Amino acid sequence: MIHFVLDNSVAMRWFMPSGKEQDQAYARKVLTSFSNVSALVPNSWHLEAVSAFLASEKRGENTQGQIENYLLKLDLLPIFVDPLTVHNAFNRTLTLARAYNLSSYDASYLELAIRESLSIATLDKKLQKAAIDSNVLLYLE
Repeated sequence: MIHFVLDNSVAMRWFMPSGKEQDQAYARKVLTSFSNVSALVPNSWHLEAVSAFLASEKRGENTQGQIENYLLKLDLLPIFVDPLTVHNAFNRTLTLARAYNLSSYDASYLELAIRESLSIATLDKKLQKAAIDSNVLLYLE
């Protein structure tokens, strides 16, 4: 059973700390919750993660070995990919992106949470506000 939608803003904090203790504490709480829950992500989630890891590598913050280790750890988590995200991109996701001034990527998380009636785990302030305005609960809050 799927319990929440996982935004990459949370998952990346597990491997690349932000320096904001409140963000790190929330990210740890979400990670710990995987002992008895699972998450759903849009089908662009893996590409977003790889993009963030490559950017950190280019900045010299992580090595190839570290990133490969992070990817192995992510693969072990009960994170499931929604196969219908792309089918909603040209309509529902676009509408949400316009309505809440979100990127298409962030709107895809919101669209998924609304469609599946799930809460959302995110550290992105605009996405949090859009979720609240859309009556989507914030996971573990």
